[in-house]
This record gives sequence, C-alpha cells and structure tokens, in this order.
Amino acid sequence: MISKHVYAIAAAVAAFGIATLAAPNTANAHDVAAEIEKVRLATLKYNDVKVALAEGYVPAPPGDCVTAAKEGLPPEWGGMGIHYINPKMLKITRTQPRVDGQNTHTDFLKPSILIYEPRADGTLKFVSVENLVFLNAWKAAGNVAPPSFAGQSYHTMADNSSTEADEAHHFEPHYDQHIYFAKSANPSDQLKPFSPSVTCEHFKGSK
Repeated sequence: MISKHVYAIAAAVAAFGIATLAAPNTANAHDVAAEIEKVRLATLKYNDVKVALAEGYVPAPPGDCVTAAKEGLPPEWGGMGIHYINPKMLKITRTQPRVDGQNTHTDFLKPSILIYEPRADGTLKFVSVENLVFLNAWKAAGNVAPPSFAGQSYHTMADNSSTEADEAHHFEPHYDQHIYFAKSANPSDQLKPFSPSVTCEHFKGSK
C-alpha cells in the first residue's frame, strides 16, 4: 500500500498489498482448487454486502480500491478491490506508531477481511477473502512456521528500514494471505496478493 495511507478505524485497521513474500510450499493443484472451493461455498452469503455489514464488517479507511498499479507494481498483476474488515476479529491493540494486535485467526471459512470489486452499475461484487495474522502474536501462541493455506505459506510483511517505502504499511510485522475466487489454470495463482481478474475501473470513491 502507498506509505502515506495510514489505516485506522476506531480500534481497527487492515493492511493490504504486496510485501516480502515467504517462499511458498509445494501444493497439489487439485487440492488447492478444492480448498478454494470450500472457502467460496462457505462465504457465498457475502455476495450481498449488506450481510457483511450486518455481521460487523466495515469498509477499511480510506475506502480505496486497491490495484497493483497504484502500488507502483506491474499493472498486469491486476487489482485487489475494496477491503471490508472485521475489527473484532483483527483484535487491534494499538494504531500508533504502528498498528499492532493479537489476531492469530486463520480460518478462511470465517475470514477477517472481505474484498469487493466495484461494478459499472454501482454495486459490489464479492471477489476475495483475506486473513491477516500478527507475527508476534502468532509466535507467542507457540507457532514456529508461518500460517499456511492449501500447502502455501502466508506472505510475510515487514518494513525494510533501508527503503523509502513502508513494506508493512504502518503495521507491525505480520502474515497475510488472499484467496481470489475467479478460477485460474493454475489455482495457486488465486493465492497471490493481486488478481488480474479484479479491476477498479468503475470505482467512483469511498464506499
């Protein structure tokens, strides 16, 4: 995420974007597809954003529609969309000087973040889910390896003080994983931070 954006919402924020990537584990393509399908079916109710709002998900400030191009990354990587976070699930403990929390939630059947793509008619299309886990909390719980989904380790996001950009987007080090529902010839591509199937061309401002 562009470093000037500080995501704070009463007691919750969420980080989005690309960062230092943990080396993925090898996973069978069929198993990855099957695991993604389980998540898609379990979260179908969120096709209606009103259901998400009723369950405590809120648009993450500043309500932007995120794309790789906006992050200074190759445009062909595609986009993410508009993030709706669940503050209670993220367990934020502070927002300054960096956002920190106690969240170790990894259950994608009940994700902590939902992602929507704006459509031409002004509605939102549910395209992805995301889980964010704070590194210190994860290790304090006795874990050594990063969390994983379908055999692939979550992406590790931590700021590199030797660069101008803030790779952790004002967050303490954390793990992050997206799951996109648009099918790909290689299902593992649906676990990347961005998806070429997602566009922000119809985004008209904060939701």
